[in-house]
Amino acid sequence: MGSAVARLFDAMADSYDVLEPWYVHLYAALAAILRRELEPPPDGRRRRALDAGCGTGLQTALLDALGYASHGLDVSAGLLAVARRRLPSATFVLGSVEALPYPDRYFDAAACCGSTLSFVDAPARALRELGRVLRPGGRLLVECEHRWSLDLAWALLSSLTFDSLGYGVPPAAAWRQATHSPRAGVLSHYPGYGRLRLFTLPELEAMLRAAGLAPLRRWGLHSVTNVIPSTILHRDRLGRTLARLYRRLTLLDAALARWRPLHWMSNSVVILAQRADREGPGCDRNRQRDAALAPADRGPFACDLG
Repeated sequence: MGSAVARLFDAMADSYDVLEPWYVHLYAALAAILRRELEPPPDGRRRRALDAGCGTGLQTALLDALGYASHGLDVSAGLLAVARRRLPSATFVLGSVEALPYPDRYFDAAACCGSTLSFVDAPARALRELGRVLRPGGRLLVECEHRWSLDLAWALLSSLTFDSLGYGVPPAAAWRQATHSPRAGVLSHYPGYGRLRLFTLPELEAMLRAAGLAPLRRWGLHSVTNVIPSTILHRDRLGRTLARLYRRLTLLDAALARWRPLHWMSNSVVILAQRADREGPGCDRNRQRDAALAPADRGPFACDLG
């Protein structure tokens, strides 16, 4: 996760918490999942939790409210300044999720949301780092951008109609994104956010398992709501009629978030995974490989659509 990403989010720091309709629904759904799935057992023991890619501390505050000693890490100093004002009791660190500055088995739980994995250069390494800092039995909640969503169709339609929907993707790139190997992730560009990695479910779950993290449950968000192009929902306000339709769609989207057939067409995928009780024999080899590889060689993504 480089300096370009840090500059991008530093520039957003003052307005980051002014949520567009897209994020109002996404973060409300994520908050409900996090509270339910990462709630610590009521045994009175003080536990530690990490919000990796914490932004302005939305998930950090949720972890703090659950009773964790909460830590937040982000690449953006501007976002961290807002997070420290929001939650002075938490510990915030400037750093990358690809090289976490914590000892092994330090946290009982972790969240990596806000599409953090979609911005890193080496997502497989980032997940191994998250697995490394979790204690055996610790849980990770991860959310990232999903490749196979209705946005593929909307982006292709927009590219063929003089960018009528504002995706900013040329026709050739939109076509490659829609037709590239179905199990592989891709690199794409999204207006205002630059280059993003779009994951497929098989590769994301394979990365988690390689990191010693067993997927337990998953949710698909912005599947039903994606009948409205995401570029329209990334606005400060919606018109009255569209806002009414969108509210109804969000209710249906949340109700169907666990329905597996919709996971394959959701814009955001959420997975709960658990650290194995013991590391498998491949963990040391994975760490040695990470140290040897150049950044451009890391990760399984075969197609750059930029």
